[in-house]
Amino acid sequence: METSQLLEDAFGRIDTIVSAVLDGLSPERANWRPGGTGNFIAWLVWHLSRAQDEQIANVSGLEPVWSKGGYAEIFGFGLDPADHGYGHTSAQVDAVRVQSLALLQEYHHNVLAQSLDYVRELSNFELDRVVDTRWNPPVTLAVRLVSIVDDCVQHGGQAAYVKGLPTTL
Repeated sequence: METSQLLEDAFGRIDTIVSAVLDGLSPERANWRPGGTGNFIAWLVWHLSRAQDEQIANVSGLEPVWSKGGYAEIFGFGLDPADHGYGHTSAQVDAVRVQSLALLQEYHHNVLAQSLDYVRELSNFELDRVVDTRWNPPVTLAVRLVSIVDDCVQHGGQAAYVKGLPTTL
């Protein structure tokens, strides 16, 4: 198996989780905040997609799907267009309300498509490229890609957990 195939499988698993979470979900349920202040499904899916989008764009030199597709305007969350959810306050989390789960899934699928197009073309040689010197040791492309997958799978699991919580909705 080529490394690119392994990465393609790993990124595809994120989509499997997200698709299962969004399947049969209403916008009301997707926007429900556990305990009134917890991260909700729509925010978790938006954040994992947005973070993946920015990080893949950063290492690939591609334009983020978020800006290329005009999604900041389409979603209309009132956040800075560069926002991706890291360090959000409760009020910022609350701003990420979706009316259309189809639109959220479209954005996620477009991010996935760009990620897959990128990782399919990677060679083993490229994985040793340093992409972030702010850390000691510096972060290689391989480490960054594993980190992206890990973060997305964790947030996808959180969304699946929230979907399973009892609610009065």
